[in-house]
Amino acid sequence: MEVVAARTLNALYIWLDIAWLGIFGAILLWRKKRTAFAAGLIGGLVYFVVDYGIFYRLLGTRVVRGADPFWFLLWLSLSYGFTNIAWIWLLLDRDGHAVEWSLLIILGWVTVALLSQGFGAGFAVISIQRGTSAYHGVMALIMAVGYGILILRNLRVPPGERVNLLWLLAIGIGVQLSWEFVLLISGIRPAGLAPLVVNSLIETNMGMPYFYFLHQAVVGRGGA
Repeated sequence: MEVVAARTLNALYIWLDIAWLGIFGAILLWRKKRTAFAAGLIGGLVYFVVDYGIFYRLLGTRVVRGADPFWFLLWLSLSYGFTNIAWIWLLLDRDGHAVEWSLLIILGWVTVALLSQGFGAGFAVISIQRGTSAYHGVMALIMAVGYGILILRNLRVPPGERVNLLWLLAIGIGVQLSWEFVLLISGIRPAGLAPLVVNSLIETNMGMPYFYFLHQAVVGRGGA
């Protein structure tokens, strides 16, 4: 099934989002969440390699109109890559502030989206879209392998040593769902449930088992 993920936004959104990213990054450093900050930066760069290098250059499934594709996709990847991965890391930290971190990020996304829609009439309009039939199956396979490893592990260890799969699913689906929902209600994403549902189930969630393994490895060496 082909699910076309499209967005139409104005340049004010970009500037507001850059300001928001600076505020969010400063809060992370203030609260000494340096590992989450670093994970977000690395995640943003990985997203850029995938979005620009693979989707745009190699597969041609990403289309950008109204902006230079390199610089636009660099900003876009760092934007949702930094916030998504940092948010996931913070939730995996389980520092007792899951609600606060989650509300902070969602409020930032909502504010940027609605301010840009309300005051961005005089700014350049940029539209992007991405087809998914070429890779959603691959993403589902990656997700199945990761969760399959955790399921098999849970089946052979005592209850006290099992990974909380419901928590990982809640993070993996919830982070992407929040992002997709903000795009939908602000009018940046065209109306339709398919991108909301399919992307939320697969796109970020496919990485959750691997984020868990990485987080455990870093925390085990004293990261926080």
